[in-house]
Amino acid sequence: MEKPESQSYPVYIVTGLSGAGKTTALRVFEDRQFFTVDGLPASLAPEMISMMGRPSMAHFHGIALGMDIRQSAFREELVRTLDVLAKRDIRPVLLFITADVSILIRRYAQTRRPHPLEKEGLGLEASIVAEQKRLMSLQEQADLVIDTSSYSIHDLRRDILQRCAQGAERKALRVNIISFGFKYGVPKEADLVFDLRFLRNPYFVENLRPLSGKDLPVKEYVFANPTAEAFKVKLIDFCSFVLKQMETEGRYRVSIALGCTGGRHRSVAFAEELAQVLRQADYSTSLEHRHLELG
Repeated sequence: MEKPESQSYPVYIVTGLSGAGKTTALRVFEDRQFFTVDGLPASLAPEMISMMGRPSMAHFHGIALGMDIRQSAFREELVRTLDVLAKRDIRPVLLFITADVSILIRRYAQTRRPHPLEKEGLGLEASIVAEQKRLMSLQEQADLVIDTSSYSIHDLRRDILQRCAQGAERKALRVNIISFGFKYGVPKEADLVFDLRFLRNPYFVENLRPLSGKDLPVKEYVFANPTAEAFKVKLIDFCSFVLKQMETEGRYRVSIALGCTGGRHRSVAFAEELAQVLRQADYSTSLEHRHLELG
């Protein structure tokens, strides 16, 4: 196997006690546009990591590999794999997810799923304690340990976003901006709705009526109004503040709807402007003009 020239992307190995939240943790990395694999045999990690050098993988921000005790001789094989990676100058962050035995018992009772070690003839509590003992040395070796005993799914997501996945180029929150016309109805998926009908309407300017908010003459007309310019500043400031709080709380998507009467001029111009600002702030931003052709 060829040795990569350099590790220019973050590598995480996610492991821990069964039922503690490893799958949830991997989903957070997946949302951050990491390449993720769960249930991977430790011996295959070097091969999976080497794939990141391929051009087809360039859109991923990093790689996160989930491994657990379901694999035979997991602990020993992972230790050998970490040694192999170190010799290739690849030093993954070992993230260990744990929780109290009583909490894990309650979670398994709620889900009614069998613990991986119950197939060895152990009861649930004995299985959890046995896994805890087998993986104790890995927990002591881990770069990051997250105890989810008092965590909800959102708490775990927020903790990982704050402590891990720092290599992602974009923020975790995905923003969908929608321009729309009130006469056709407010988008049902909208989390935030802004009414722009208080601004002067290009529709009543004969040479602007056939154009849209994507056209420069309409944009210039809309933002030439001091009220529109002042509102734009306040809108950007408000969205920047709120999106930051949403991301801190573990939200991963939000829809912002901007509406005018027909959804063709004012709302489109503002949606285009807001999308540009948020993209420059490294938010993954999509833009939809819902009623542009109807307005």
